[in-house]
This record gives sequence, C-alpha cells and structure tokens, in this order.
Amino acid sequence: MELKQQNLNNTPIWLRIWNRQRENVQIIAIALVLAILLRTFVAEPRYIPSQSMLPTLQVGDRIVVEKISYYLRSPAIGDIVVFDTPPQLLESYPKDQAFIKRIIGIPGQTVQIKNGQVYLNGIPQQEDYIAEPAKGTWGPLQVPENQYFVMGDNRNNSNDSRYWGFLPREHIIGRAWLRFWPLDHFGPV
Repeated sequence: MELKQQNLNNTPIWLRIWNRQRENVQIIAIALVLAILLRTFVAEPRYIPSQSMLPTLQVGDRIVVEKISYYLRSPAIGDIVVFDTPPQLLESYPKDQAFIKRIIGIPGQTVQIKNGQVYLNGIPQQEDYIAEPAKGTWGPLQVPENQYFVMGDNRNNSNDSRYWGFLPREHIIGRAWLRFWPLDHFGPV
C-alpha cells in the first residue's frame, strides 16, 4: 500500500488527471464520430430561410433531411428535396448554399408550363399543394438523364429549374422528411 502511494506521488499531475478522464474523453470522441457519420450518411437538420415552398413549408420551419432512401431508390415526382447549389448558380450563391424544392419532372419526361398549368408528357398535373399557378410559359423540354426538374410550391416566388435549368442528381442531399419546429407544425413533410 505504501509503495503504491509512493508511486502515485511520483506520477506527474497531468498523467493522474488524464488517467481519471480518459474514459470520458473516449466516450466524447465516439459520440462525435457517430454524430458526424449520422449527419453525413443518414439525416441532418435544416432551416427554411425563404418563402419559395409556401404553403407547404413556412419561413423559419426546421426540418430533418433524410439521406438513406435515395441510396435505395431514385428521387420521385412530388418528393421535396434539399440540394447543393446547382452549377448554373455558383456565381451567384456560395457552393455550400442549400436549396429546397419539389421534384416536378424526372429523367425522360417532357415538362411544359402553359396558362399556369404544369404538363408532364402532355398530361396536365393536379397540384393541390401550390400557393398559386405559375405565371408565364416554359418548355416543353425533356428532362435529361440523371437530372430533375424542380419547382418551389410558391411558384411565383421561387428560383427554380425554370430559371437555372435541370438539377443534377449528384447535387441532391436528401429529401425533406420531418418538420420538427415549430412544435405546432410537427409532423411529416
């Protein structure tokens, strides 16, 4: 016992502190690595900064963007996707600026907008989620392979594919899955 006490007295204080805190540091390091992995590959929170998705999403809403489903399937019409700045907008927006829009057209489809109506392959689409019909005309253009046509639900206040072109698949971060703030709007998107 006396020998052990004598060894402790000879041990530098920093080493004694380290020995007591090593497990806490390991737990924190593991938690940090898991958080980074979850945010990178599974889900991440995002903030809605603009009115482009009204009435579906309000300014200030906070959502969870899930990333797993697009490893298993392709993005689909109606999905609300979060994506990195499209190449066409890199001069106007920072590279890490995220956008959020709804997928309207998928690869191979022909998209057209006339008289406020969206047409896919010549068929008018029923869109109960929009703020108001889009003004102006666009298309018809076919959506290229590995690209998507996206629009905001607030059609006349949205910087979307009508202005900057098709969204490359590799720019999609994930799909809006859950609104968690404000609490009175909590639920799936």
